[in-house]
Amino acid sequence: MTAADVHRTILAVWRIEQPRLITGLSRMLRDVTLAEDLTQEALVAALEHWPATGVPERPGAWLMATAKRRALDDLRRRDMLGRKHEMLIRELEQEQQAMPDSDAALDDDIGDELLRLIFTACHPRLSRESRAALALRMICGLTTEEIARAFLQPETTIAQRIVRAKRTLSDSGLAYETPRGEELSERLASVLEVVYLIFNEGYTAARGDEWLRPQLCSDALRMGRVLTLVAPQESEAHGLLALMELNASRIATRTDAAGDPVLLMDQNRARWDHLQIRRGLLALTRAHELGGARRFYALQAAIVACHARASTPAETDWLRIAALYAELTALVRSPVIELNRAVAVGMAEGPAAALAIVDDLAHEPALKSYHLLESVRGDLLFKLARFAEARAAFEAAARLAGNKREHELLQRRVVEAARRSEIAR
Repeated sequence: MTAADVHRTILAVWRIEQPRLITGLSRMLRDVTLAEDLTQEALVAALEHWPATGVPERPGAWLMATAKRRALDDLRRRDMLGRKHEMLIRELEQEQQAMPDSDAALDDDIGDELLRLIFTACHPRLSRESRAALALRMICGLTTEEIARAFLQPETTIAQRIVRAKRTLSDSGLAYETPRGEELSERLASVLEVVYLIFNEGYTAARGDEWLRPQLCSDALRMGRVLTLVAPQESEAHGLLALMELNASRIATRTDAAGDPVLLMDQNRARWDHLQIRRGLLALTRAHELGGARRFYALQAAIVACHARASTPAETDWLRIAALYAELTALVRSPVIELNRAVAVGMAEGPAAALAIVDDLAHEPALKSYHLLESVRGDLLFKLARFAEARAAFEAAARLAGNKREHELLQRRVVEAARRSEIAR
């Protein structure tokens, strides 16, 4: 294995193991900020050692053992041997003696612990924006750049939020906990947002070589199901679960055998997970029963339900989808939602009507670096047989796309538009 192969393997392992490391260490140390720092130190150790020694048979266990060793060293260095530190040191020493580093156990059942970590990161003492950014950094392993893209914010703004949030957690000594009662309700909206963003990153990765990160989707779904038990009367918990279940039902058909994206209209609907669709529709019904039909997640779930109920693309109720997006736009003033509405309008009323909406969005500052604006514009221009303009739009979208698979898809659209432009001359 070359050094480049080892480096790629380390980053791939890191994507999977980072949330496990942070949750495990946070549970032991009751200090989220310290846990995050120690996981970063474990990554640096892997980058230093693995190119020379090779990737361990159980890389996650190696990282956890390394992080625990650093934690023990850190506690000893502090020379603050109060009762709490004595207990922590004793527990860590016992674990180190019980098994060799290479066989250190790593807890695979992290659902509740991961959710507890999110609740901790979503403490009301942190700003709403900082909560989500910190959680995405710790749990998804997203870079500051990737989080900035998710929020359509400058990278420096996100970096400052994360630094401030970590400092607040560290200085305040906030408990690593799942709150109850009123405290839970106070944090729930932010927790739902984080779980939603985690699922979205798994469903369409902002960066990397693969379009999907299925483990993140699975983690988000598991947490969503737990949240409906923790807050059974909260309609948006059921709305979010419905949205994730319905979207996840299509995961097996969203890529081909080579891992390339397969767009919605080209997917084999017979291969959609119909059990998962039924679960999603049941969750959506429950959200409606609780009075949440016109809230953020339930409206999005209703849109996805329109696709789930259509046996073929031709049966899709695009007029209803466009109307639901209009409701969403009225509820949450978002240029991304308006762009999605344009797609639905294009299917319901034709590409010219949709292009007018997209052109109005061209000067939105938040969409300046958003590749899907140019991608949608290119698709509409292509349908209008304005192939040269479509090619330019697809080229712009490809330059902005951060995901390798999506970039390649857009490059294929560039070639296709160029070929049609030549034929039309």
